[in-house]
Amino acid sequence: MAQNRNLFRLTRFILLKLPYLFRLLAVFRTPRKRLLIIKADAIGDYIMFRNYIEIIKHSAKFEGYELHLLGNEIWKDLALQYDAKYISKFYFSKPNQIYYNPGVVFKLGWKLFTGNYEFVLNPNSTRNFIIDGLAGLTAAKHIIGFESDTEGMPLKYKVKTDKFYTQRLQLPSSIQFEFYRSQYFVEQVLGTAVKLRQPVIETPPVIRQGIFVFPGAGLKKRGWEAEKFAALIQLLCLHTTQTVYIAGGENETEVNNSIAQQIGATNLVNLTGKTTMPQLIAAIASAALVIANDSSAVHIAAATGTPSVCIVGGGHFGRFVPYPDDMENRPLCVYYKMPCYYCNWECIYDTAPDEAFPCIGNISVEQVWQAARLKYTFDI
Repeated sequence: MAQNRNLFRLTRFILLKLPYLFRLLAVFRTPRKRLLIIKADAIGDYIMFRNYIEIIKHSAKFEGYELHLLGNEIWKDLALQYDAKYISKFYFSKPNQIYYNPGVVFKLGWKLFTGNYEFVLNPNSTRNFIIDGLAGLTAAKHIIGFESDTEGMPLKYKVKTDKFYTQRLQLPSSIQFEFYRSQYFVEQVLGTAVKLRQPVIETPPVIRQGIFVFPGAGLKKRGWEAEKFAALIQLLCLHTTQTVYIAGGENETEVNNSIAQQIGATNLVNLTGKTTMPQLIAAIASAALVIANDSSAVHIAAATGTPSVCIVGGGHFGRFVPYPDDMENRPLCVYYKMPCYYCNWECIYDTAPDEAFPCIGNISVEQVWQAARLKYTFDI
């Protein structure tokens, strides 16, 4: 523990103090026509933003600029396959895993500084300590981000990292949905209106087949219980001759294997941990139905036009899901509305470590099953 504290202190020094030194060094250089976009959060967040990269690339303001992207390794393959035509250089990291690795932080920070950027954009409306520090280490002439709140980091750090930005945008309280937050940011930076209707991932036309179920939720307490997913999948397998797939990342293998073993249906296939990101996108794009927690699978489904059902809790209700009513292909959301919604996942209820938050746990199998029947016509 003491070693971790010391490593964190060194990381904190690099991120909070070295930007001032780098800013002094930057006085002696002329910035190149380069723009760095920092978008290093989860897969769903990137899907909500990525269509704006093309807008930025083709804008009058950044005509002739190289675009570079600092992203998250978890969606590296997605960005390389779909967005490399707009991005000249990629950096990929795992920001939530480098608090205790000052060497990695310094090395990445030095690469960003030597990129000699004129503009750095951080479109995340909830900023965090690591990303702010990396933005500061670029010592770019213009560093633009949101004013942000303190959900992503303590106030004592935010006060310091605020100083790294040359412009901080105030997000209007009327803008809640993440896709529209990105739109507002890009419009303010470009100084012009941007018209995108919804997130889109371009995939070839397909004949839709198969039902995909994703029990994972990132954090266990934000996800529907495994036993409920098992009961739901049992219903799905009994009411269709199509293949039902259970899917997710390698970190969900144990839980998903347990669910699959409970069912034992001949039309159930377990793909957990067996697909790359591009393969998973292609599979979702060709599916007849997707059922998932509030996770990347739902956003991929919406962006590829696949019918989907999303099991939603109250922590960020309205920010990522449900989608606005005017968006096509929006997920059908199932939720149990409680007075404590919009808590930013700071739950007021005492729950066991393995127990879902009440806003998730109170959702019944019957509710999700009925939602699935609204999105898909079962043949049995």
